[in-house]
Amino acid sequence: MEKPKLIILGTGFAALSLLRKVNTKLCDITLVSPRNHFLFTPLLPSTTVGTIEFRSIIEPIRTGRTRAEFYQATAVSIDTDTQKIVCESVAGKNRFSLSYDYLVIAVGAVSNTFQIPGVEEHALFLKELGDARLIRKKIIQNLEQASIPGISEDERLRLLRFVIVGGGPTGVEFAAEMHDFMSDDLMKSYPSLVSDVRIIVLEATNKILNTFDEKLSEYAFRIFQRQHIEVRTESIVTRVDEREIILRDGSRIPFGLVVWSTGNTQTQFISSQQLPKNPTGRILTNRYFQVTGFTNIFAIGDCATIEEEDLPATAQVAMQSGKYLGRYFNRIANEQQQKPFIYKHFGMLAYIGSNRALADLPRIKGKGFSTWLFWRSAYLTKLVSLKNKMLVLFDWLKTFLFGRDVSNF
Repeated sequence: MEKPKLIILGTGFAALSLLRKVNTKLCDITLVSPRNHFLFTPLLPSTTVGTIEFRSIIEPIRTGRTRAEFYQATAVSIDTDTQKIVCESVAGKNRFSLSYDYLVIAVGAVSNTFQIPGVEEHALFLKELGDARLIRKKIIQNLEQASIPGISEDERLRLLRFVIVGGGPTGVEFAAEMHDFMSDDLMKSYPSLVSDVRIIVLEATNKILNTFDEKLSEYAFRIFQRQHIEVRTESIVTRVDEREIILRDGSRIPFGLVVWSTGNTQTQFISSQQLPKNPTGRILTNRYFQVTGFTNIFAIGDCATIEEEDLPATAQVAMQSGKYLGRYFNRIANEQQQKPFIYKHFGMLAYIGSNRALADLPRIKGKGFSTWLFWRSAYLTKLVSLKNKMLVLFDWLKTFLFGRDVSNF
């Protein structure tokens, strides 16, 4: 008998978890994504300063499962009547169509600019590996330019002002990694610049890490104060120019680098599809992740949420939903009864610099050095392959022994 055709859009946590769980002997699987690798995003901030190398946290998607077809392309549209999707290849922009029996949408989300003028043109994001490479290159460029003889004092101070917009986990961890880089490696490589470097975190609400326990959030704020990381709460950005940020209160902050980390919004593909969505644009599903009104179209990860329960857009939600859906398709093939998805919250982790971390777990609220050891071990176990685990361990050891590389290429 002909096996059903399962198409998965995306190569993130949700898609990879589904791919690794589903029995590829029971259906023909095709993955479509503009990215041909899986990226372990929780360690992405560590790559921006060289604590971890870029390739240590990616896994080629073609090595994930040998019986799955992969096309490096972007989904353009879905025809629910003919059960076909139209895709466009990344390299040649060639368009082609694929037919499906089951379709899983797991395309993730993109950074939310809130349509603030200048963000797209002058800010850098931190969602993909390419973003981290641009940030790392810009940091070294600014340090090199600031050390040139004859440069004006105002220009040097501007180049050495690193601004992070958004006090969530990604923004806080990037600020922490920047602090470690400046305190551990700047003295060796750029001793004349140490006293002029400034790291500024701008947060629109009244505290950083507002999804964490309040005491942990306050602890992170105190640690940042000790590390001379300037945190400005209730600071709303209204415009980003080429060399300065303008806030709602009229103040202006010159910058050499601005990293935009203010949450997620939906991709153009999701926004263009005529599918049921909630007010934030996420696709609505039932507890079996079937898109409302369809029985053979599913949506998981950051681009979707359950209609009765607004799931957070986190990696653990994506992983749990992907594993569930993999078991779901296995049960379909074996004609077994399905059980609805139940989300289990395992807590949140965040690195705050100087070998300290936070752990907001259901029963434990941890902070400090011991929590940092737990943070590292937890992420190490979640890495996809043994190769990634070994590479990350080697990178951590290399950084401890020799410091971070400041080469620019």
